[in-house]
Amino acid sequence: MAAKVRAHVYIQGRVQGVFYRDWTKRLANSLDLTGWVRNLTDGRVEAVFEGEKKMVKKMAGECKAGPKIASVSHVDVIWEKATGEFKDFAIIG
Repeated sequence: MAAKVRAHVYIQGRVQGVFYRDWTKRLANSLDLTGWVRNLTDGRVEAVFEGEKKMVKKMAGECKAGPKIASVSHVDVIWEKATGEFKDFAIIG
């Protein structure tokens, strides 16, 4: 079984009001990832992804593009130890 990892991701740009969270949830589910995504009051989107390293890296990379109507200017990825605390992937705010 592949080792699990966690990525804590902050996405900047035109990422709110463009279905970024819905896009993130659909892609995370397709990659069998758990965690959450939410809008921040400063206009960024924050997400936590847990799963197999290869899939989490793919998701973090895809965040740089986002949905077609988004315009991502910067993505910060902080790698952390997986905790296994999530059962699924959710939009939390």
